[in-house]
Amino acid sequence: MAFLDIAGRSVAYRLLGGQALPLVVLAHPLGMTQAVWDDLLPSLLAGYRVLTWDLPGHGASAAWPQAECIEVDQLASDVLALVEQAGVQRFHFVGTSIGGTIGQQLLLQARQRLLSLTLTNTGAVIGTADLWQARAARVRAEGLGAMAAELVPRWFAPATLSAQPALQAGWQTQLARTDDASYAGLCELLGRADFRGQLSPPGVPIQLFGGRDDMATPPAVLEALSDECNAAPLELFDAVGHVPSVEQPAVFAPRLLQCLAGARNDSGEYGASYTRGLEIREQVLGATHVARARGGATTLDQPFQHMITRLAWGELWGNGDLSRSERSMITLAVLAALGRDGELELHLKTAQRIGLSEAQLRQALMHVAIYAGVPAANHAFALAKKAGWGKSVPQQPAG
Repeated sequence: MAFLDIAGRSVAYRLLGGQALPLVVLAHPLGMTQAVWDDLLPSLLAGYRVLTWDLPGHGASAAWPQAECIEVDQLASDVLALVEQAGVQRFHFVGTSIGGTIGQQLLLQARQRLLSLTLTNTGAVIGTADLWQARAARVRAEGLGAMAAELVPRWFAPATLSAQPALQAGWQTQLARTDDASYAGLCELLGRADFRGQLSPPGVPIQLFGGRDDMATPPAVLEALSDECNAAPLELFDAVGHVPSVEQPAVFAPRLLQCLAGARNDSGEYGASYTRGLEIREQVLGATHVARARGGATTLDQPFQHMITRLAWGELWGNGDLSRSERSMITLAVLAALGRDGELELHLKTAQRIGLSEAQLRQALMHVAIYAGVPAANHAFALAKKAGWGKSVPQQPAG
């Protein structure tokens, strides 16, 4: 876990995965923490860089200053500050409950930065201002420790609580540790948040998910949000309440991956667009290298540059059937076997950006030795060491 100072507040976050992978930002529900995404990480990290964080006064993030009102545009600005820390311009955003409220604000505040928007268990309006004001007043008067046993069961479907009897007690403990004033301020924010009439047409791929047993944002709330988002597709999970990433991660993860992969065609055409291909090319090879290649293009080879950007980067590297680490290993092995030194040196550096391990590189080049010849592998190992791979091996004393 890392921390970032934003306007004098310490914000706890995690940034996981290779630098060259597309970024997915995950926003957790009110009263919970970034841990709600833990069961999705093994699936996501195969092909994405993942950023999670704790809301004010939640988890390890500092409380919101009590004298200040919390506004949704400030929380959206927190997201953008964290994304800047990751060194990324465009990103996928996934938000549950109040996390989805932040996602809707990003749609208004930074639409051009969004690759896709996935909203779960949220609404253009959630509840009523009076209900949120009443809860905020109770939290300030009684404290979350006293209210946790009442609030936590509302998060989960009856089937979830029956199958995982320790879940309720665990999240009650976590909720009781949450800062009362910050939670109350976020309740008041939800009472003010109203995105009706502002989300259509979005211009960003949007997917909605919900739970059929959700008490906080029932299916009708998601259906209304779909209407607001120009009839965005909505899928409801059976036997799920308010937090699908916790209740049914094995069901939710593949559906989320399909949404993220489907967003690569940003032009609405069949196949990947040039814009999407260029974005992936810059992620993998680095913006400086791509700018240099594009800057050197002439009338002779510019159509070729466009072709490889669409096909090699948009269609091939942008396809989700293989992870970028797997594609890097294949590329390195092919280039080494064919003796394409210039491209091999480039992709040895690229492999470091992607997060390929030394063991993965070693195995790829050892395959080259067996199937394409020892001299080709030996030469590739030498180029890899020249590129900074490997550490010196201490020499054992003779005898």
